Amino acid sequence: MKDDTLVEFKDPNENNLAEELTKTDLIIIGKDLVKNYEIGDFIVKAVDGVSLNVKFGEFIVIKGPSGAGKTSLLNLLGGLDSPNSGIIYNQGVKISDMDQESLTLFRLMNSGFIFQNYNLISTLTAEENVMFPMNLSGMKLEEQRNRAVKLLKEMRLGDRREHLPFQLSAGEQQRVAIARALSNDPPVILADEPTANLDKKSSQFIRDLFNELKNGEKTIIVVTHDDDLIALADKVILFDQGNIIEQERDLN
Repeated sequence: MKDDTLVEFKDPNENNLAEELTKTDLIIIGKDLVKNYEIGDFIVKAVDGVSLNVKFGEFIVIKGPSGAGKTSLLNLLGGLDSPNSGIIYNQGVKISDMDQESLTLFRLMNSGFIFQNYNLISTLTAEENVMFPMNLSGMKLEEQRNRAVKLLKEMRLGDRREHLPFQLSAGEQQRVAIARALSNDPPVILADEPTANLDKKSSQFIRDLFNELKNGEKTIIVVTHDDDLIALADKVILFDQGNIIEQERDLN
C-alpha cells in the first residue's frame, strides 16, 4: 500500500529518507528513534536514538536482557506507541507524528500484535475475540464470523469457538491471540515473547505457525529468547540499554 503522495518532507533531515522510501524492498524505516518514560524524578530512555530498516517479507528477531527496551522498540515499529522524537515510515506512510486516532486506524489494518500475556477480552468468546478487530474495520458480520471460524480451525480450535478465555489453556489463548492478530490480514506481524509462558507442545505449534507465516511472505518482528524462533530469523538484533548492540544477518 505504498503511496508517495502520503509522504511530506518538512524537515531537511528527512530528505535522506526520500531515496530509501523509493526502495521497494523496505516496508518500515525508523530513523533516530527516542522513547522516554518518566519514573518518579528519573527519565528512562527505553529507546535511545535507534535507526532500523525492515524489508518486505523479512523475519526479524530482537533479543536482549530484561528491561533493555525491546518491547518499546517493537511498539514503535508497529504503531502501538509514538516516539518522543525520530521518524517512522510504515509502508510509505509517516506514522511517527500521527495523532492517536489516526494511528489506531492505521494499526488496525496494517499491524497484527501478539502479546506475551495474550490480552484477550475476558467477556468475549474465542470467536468474538477474533472478530473484534474485523468489526472495528467495518467488515460485514457474516464475513467476520466466517473468517473467525476459518482462522480458529487453522489454529486447531474449531471446537473451542464458544469458550471464554478463562476456559482455555495458555497455549489455546495464545492461538486465539494469533488468530486475532491475523484477522484483518495485516502485512506486518509483531510478537512479544509469544512462546514465553507456554508448554513445550504449544511452543512448537506456535513456532510452526510462524514458519508458515514466514513462508507466506508476512513481515515478522519478534521479541524472543526462544532458540527455535531465532533459527527462523533472517536477521537477529541484539538490543540493550535502548540501543542496537549488534546485528546478525543471513542466518538461514
